[in-house]
Amino acid sequence: MRQKRLAHFSTSHSDESGVNLTPLIDVVFVVLIVFILIAPMLEIDKVKLAAGPTREMTEAISSSTLTIHVQENNSIWINKREIAPEALRPILQALYVKNPKFTPQLYHDQKAYFGTYQMVKNSLEEAGFTELDVVLQNEAH
Repeated sequence: MRQKRLAHFSTSHSDESGVNLTPLIDVVFVVLIVFILIAPMLEIDKVKLAAGPTREMTEAISSSTLTIHVQENNSIWINKREIAPEALRPILQALYVKNPKFTPQLYHDQKAYFGTYQMVKNSLEEAGFTELDVVLQNEAH
């Protein structure tokens, strides 16, 4: 009688467990292995930021650089003087000849068109400049 009860208990216990977790565990292991293999191959773009300038450095930089402002209406200003888009390239070439060590700083309004930024960048490259500082401003400015 005791054997019947044990046999009955063991068969009813195996019938109750209807969830098979083996396929789930296999899938989890495959995904984990894929991540382990692919993670070293991923290229992550990193931008190294310079330390913030002090007040003296800011004053020295502003007097010795070329500043280009692109306003909300896509007008282009070089050193606080508005210029026509077709005059941009000759003016930049003249400024580059005058001082090739200038590092242009571009202040581009967030509502201005990207095409205007691209035009300014291309004109700077054609004038001979190799670097461009894109200066981002808070919305309060």
